[in-house]
Amino acid sequence: MRAILFSALLLCASLSFAAERKLGKPLTLTTPTPIADVLATPADYVDKTVQVKGKVTEVCEVMGCWTNLVDDNGKMIRVKVNDGDIVFPKTAVGRTAIAEGTFTKIELTREQAVARAKHEAEEQGRKFNPASVKSGTTIYQIQGTGAVLLD
Repeated sequence: MRAILFSALLLCASLSFAAERKLGKPLTLTTPTPIADVLATPADYVDKTVQVKGKVTEVCEVMGCWTNLVDDNGKMIRVKVNDGDIVFPKTAVGRTAIAEGTFTKIELTREQAVARAKHEAEEQGRKFNPASVKSGTTIYQIQGTGAVLLD
């Protein structure tokens, strides 16, 4: 009897691990746009709702407030959420995710770019050299509203 109960528990645990996990609001679009397409012509997508699919390569270590998704060709996009709206789990790294939200354009001065890079380095426990930031930059990312972790 114990062996049957143990087997049933293992089966349930493996099924729940493999199941998709929904985060935030339900997805509203039916098909993801390839990350490469969004990044190739970002002006076409700014301020519009987009849905992308990719492998999670990194998650904010402090609050789970952003994640980076990479497509099969190595194109990366960040999905940023308001703190607490969604918490991307650290265990998402290596899993496939579909994320949705408003595609945004952020223009940073050099000083803002330095502050952002310093903050991210601190979050990830990496060293940072301010001299590595030579100028201001434009960042495109998704202001996320919902996501689904697959795998």
